[in-house]
Order: sequence, then structure tokens, then C-alpha cells
Amino acid sequence: MAMGLSGETIAMALDTLRTNKLRSGLTILGIVIGVMTVIVISSVVNGLNSSVQGVIESLGSNVLFIFRFPVFGQRPTTEMLSRKQMTYEDAVAIRELPHVVAVSPELRFQDQTNQFRNGTTAIRGNGRSMQNTILAGNTPEKKDVSELEMLRGRFFNESDQERFANVVVIGYDTADQLFGVDNAVGQDVVVGGMTFTVVGVADKKKSAFGGGKNAEDNMAYFPVTTFHKLHPEDLDYWITLKYDDPKNLSVVQDEITELLRRRRKVANEAPDNFAVFGTDSLTRLWNSITFGLFGLLFALSSVALMVGGVGVMNIMLVSVTERTREIGVRKAIGATRGTIMAQFTLEAVTLCAVGGVIGVVAGSVIGFGLHFLLPAVVSVFWVLLAFTCACAIGLIFGIYPAYKAASLNPIEALRYE
Repeated sequence: MAMGLSGETIAMALDTLRTNKLRSGLTILGIVIGVMTVIVISSVVNGLNSSVQGVIESLGSNVLFIFRFPVFGQRPTTEMLSRKQMTYEDAVAIRELPHVVAVSPELRFQDQTNQFRNGTTAIRGNGRSMQNTILAGNTPEKKDVSELEMLRGRFFNESDQERFANVVVIGYDTADQLFGVDNAVGQDVVVGGMTFTVVGVADKKKSAFGGGKNAEDNMAYFPVTTFHKLHPEDLDYWITLKYDDPKNLSVVQDEITELLRRRRKVANEAPDNFAVFGTDSLTRLWNSITFGLFGLLFALSSVALMVGGVGVMNIMLVSVTERTREIGVRKAIGATRGTIMAQFTLEAVTLCAVGGVIGVVAGSVIGFGLHFLLPAVVSVFWVLLAFTCACAIGLIFGIYPAYKAASLNPIEALRYE
């Protein structure tokens, strides 16, 4: 009997939707927008999370970074900016630690003439120019530490570094702009008035935002000794190291901390005047950003769902008033309070379920469409959650109208005109 009642009730609800198409459509509009927003937001956030995680993983496995202050998640203080710089000798000393596999001290040019283009300059070759190229001085171990893949040619070696050789490895976009990636090796480029021979082209790197460009694809890698000829004033080293096994992370961090505190003459009671951090710092920073953004947008979509719920309650109250005589007739022929209440509650849930289905379809279509612009990924979990929330809204906001309908006096209801 319950199944029959449910089927009859759903049929009546659908009949009500067909009879009052415009009113029903406006009623569930908030539900549709809320569900659609949840799906679109979750798709974008999930896609970005996956893409950013891929970029972080591309930095290399079992990698730690060392700088004179933390660079992720906080603004450096005056004390941090005044700290002693990391040195090449620090990197050499770290390389001797037992669990360290490779170390790459890196320098990057800081263009002080334009605060909006820090670390960038122009590189010229083949009669063309590439703007905003990042200049970096590295050791040959850079390739192993960052797991840098070469598309053409080779990375510079120890001999190049010892000879102060005028060689350079350029990024994918740099090579493509100047010569074409297949023709770049062996060509000459001009940087800062000096000529360098291209010995290799780095493979294209992942972008955190789908089809967008990665700034690391517009780079020029020089042997650190050669870089000193270009910018002898730049001595602020960023040290990247690779260690042997993830399970040794805490041991490696402790050994590095002890070594650097001793080398930098940090007093026992004083805090570290340097920072050691890994890719997990980037992950935590990104997660905190997306968590706040997702929370804000989810709250906005919740408002849309609540507005939709109020609209459903309003239309159900109107429906109770319009069908007062019908309710009286049903009660007169034996319908119980529970039956009437179930009928109107299921009508409200059905109304919201229809809105949920439309929202799911619209949100999924938009989510899949955004895949061509952003790395959006539609999640089955969020689709089901959004649809469940829509049905729950119908249940919550349909109870009062259903209770009001079930509480009508059958005699008074039959007299209602």
C-alpha cells in the first residue's frame, strides 16, 4: 500500500508540475542554481587540485628546499630579509650528508628595474626576441634533483662549469619562440650583451591551469660559474636537494638543520635563521587556498538552495490552500493524517528532485565544458551529494505545508470554496 501511495503521490506531483509549468519552474529555480553551482565549483576545484598536485610532483620526488626564509604561506619580515644569505659552500657541505643524493644551489637574476618583472629579462637569437625569460645559474646536478627532462640535446656538465663555458639550456617556450624546438641546439643566443651556445632544450612542463603556460618553460639555465659572469652581484642562493628515501625525511631535515645552525653560528637558544621545507609546504598552501575559496562558494550555493527551499515551501502552502476541498474529500473517504502528510511531503521532495536532476545535468554539462578552459573534473561524489541536498531541502521545507494539510478539519475543508 505504501508503494502504491508513493507512486500515486509522485504521479500527482508530476501532474502538478505539468499543469503549472511556469510556477513550478520558478519554484525550483533556486534548487537548480544551487545544485549546478555545487557541481561546477567542485569540478573546478577537483581539477585544479589534480593539476597542481601534478605540477608539485614534477618538481621532483624526495626533494627539499633551503632558503634564508620561508617563501610559501607567509610574508617575510624585516628580520628575515636581513638574514645572511645561503652560500655555495653551504650546498657543498650539505652534499656530504649521508642521506643526500644530489644538491643543486641555484641563483636567479632579479631585475630591479621593474618590480613587476622580478627575475626576468630578454633573450635574443635568430633575429627574434623572447621577453620575460627567467635566468638561472645551476650546477649539473640540477637535472637530477628536479628530474628535468631533456627534449633535445644535453644538460651542461662539470666540464662546462669548470671552464666557465658560455653554454645554456633553454626552456621549451624559449626555444620554440627563437628557433623552433627542433632547431635550437647549436644555435647562439644573446643575453646581457654576451653570446651563449644552446646545448639543450628542456621538455615542456605541466601547467597548474590546464592549457595555460608554465613560467618554467621560458627559462635559461647556465652553469653557476657562467652565471656569475652575467650577474656577479647576485649571491642569494636557493638550495634544492634530493634525498634517498621518503622515510628518511625527518632525519634529513634534522641533519640539515644541525649542519646549517653550526655553519651559520646560530646560538643554542636562538631560532633558525633559515628555512628547510618540502613540496608538502606547497600542497598545504594550495589546500588552504582552495579550502577557503570552496567554503565561500559552497556557502553561496547553499544560500541558493535555501532560497529554493523557501520557494518550495511557499508554493506548497499555496497548493494546500488551493486543494483544501480535495483534502476534505480524501479525508471524508478514509484518508488518514499520515497519508495526507506523506502525500504533500513527497510532492515537495519530488519537486526538489526534479530541480536537482536539472541542476545535475546543467552542472555536469558546464563542468565538462570547462574542461576545455580549465582542468575541471566532474566528481560523482559531489553530484550525488548535491542531488541528495536538493531532496533533503524538499523534505525539510515540505514538512510544514504537509503538516498543515494533514491538520485540516475535514468538515471545514469540505465547506471551503
